[in-house]
Amino acid sequence: MAASVAGAKDKMNILLLYADDWRHDTLGVAGNPVVQTPVLDALAGQGMRFTWNCVTTSICGISRASLYTGQWMSRHGNESFKMFKTPWENTYPGQLRKAGYSVAHVGKWHNGKFPAANYDFGRAYHGRHWIQQEDGSKIHVTQKNEQDALEYLRSRPKDKPFCLTVSFFATHAEDGNPKQFLPQPESMKWYQDVKIPVPENATEESWRSLPKFFNEKNEGRRRWHWRFDTPEKYQRMMKNYYRLATEVDHTCGEILAELKKQGVLDNTLVIFTTDNGYYHAEHGLGDKWYPHQESIRVPLIISDPRMPKGSHGQTDAALTLNVDLAPTILNAAGIKPPESMQGTDIAPLYLEKQRPSWRQDFFYEHPTLQNKSFIPASEALVNKEWKYFFWPEHGIEQLFHITVDPHEENDLVKDPEYQTQLQEMQRRFKELKQQAGS
Repeated sequence: MAASVAGAKDKMNILLLYADDWRHDTLGVAGNPVVQTPVLDALAGQGMRFTWNCVTTSICGISRASLYTGQWMSRHGNESFKMFKTPWENTYPGQLRKAGYSVAHVGKWHNGKFPAANYDFGRAYHGRHWIQQEDGSKIHVTQKNEQDALEYLRSRPKDKPFCLTVSFFATHAEDGNPKQFLPQPESMKWYQDVKIPVPENATEESWRSLPKFFNEKNEGRRRWHWRFDTPEKYQRMMKNYYRLATEVDHTCGEILAELKKQGVLDNTLVIFTTDNGYYHAEHGLGDKWYPHQESIRVPLIISDPRMPKGSHGQTDAALTLNVDLAPTILNAAGIKPPESMQGTDIAPLYLEKQRPSWRQDFFYEHPTLQNKSFIPASEALVNKEWKYFFWPEHGIEQLFHITVDPHEENDLVKDPEYQTQLQEMQRRFKELKQQAGS
């Protein structure tokens, strides 16, 4: 079923559309009643959407390192925003370039200094929604993503296959700016007359049900105050957040239209995903980091030229992970993934007639940032029915039956009825944690 790699023109091109701080339901096609993402919804109709896609660490830098390397944090060694320790030749961009691909990166990097020499075309920037250009004018970061991506696609060598990663900054907040989310002026007409529904567990009661070490010093709580601590602020912030998402959707459309114009879209593997989920005030929190569903589940859409037409527009509930994308990309290019990659090629889920065996659970990890009051370390064992939390600095465990308690409000860790389940989760947690770091 693999694509031919006999010559440059036969090799599949790769386009990775990589957004920031979008959770699994920041898509119209995912059932969100508010957000408008017509381009990505259409992409899902032409490919397959994976509804149980998760990240192994829910934060920008570490999740990106896992994307490039196909490895858990425990293996690649980046515990914040530094360069990962994995050799470049064992990343998907490194492997593709070695195999003769033209390799480009546009937008957010967030793994130390951008390694420009490792790319044929590289433009790295993030942190601001409005960027000052050399002539003194300002451009919105999503507009710059679009401008740079199109410049590469129009100037790329036509005798090589290409891999372009478009790494958006949106919908990430502009930290330190009281407005947080700064869309383009022409976008302000969107969502004006819409009332954004408030999540069921965005309550003071939910906040108080968190482990006692969660207090007002916690960065998730501080950011909740920045964005969500009044009804009026919630509506303003969420509308601007969704405006940023719709802007990204529009730019994805411009990039895909350029590929179609060039006549190469039908030979391009297109992947849309994001670096982590995002609290929309659930549990009284903002941002990400912790192992709740809102934080760890992210969108994944794959449109693959090899995909049978009967799979177009379908969804798949396999437990896929961000570490799976590097081996998926390399196999699609006809390249054997390095043995150091820990993820699994996703393509057999839609290419093979008989469904392959697949993981039923995974280990989640997140380091301490600054100190245990600011962002405490967290670990978890996740499956589609149960979730086990471990807060290592506090020695606190939690157990949630997420099929009946999807908001993770009812901690069963001390319930006598579930001690056998707890023990099995503890055993499996230790097993997968060891595998992640080995």
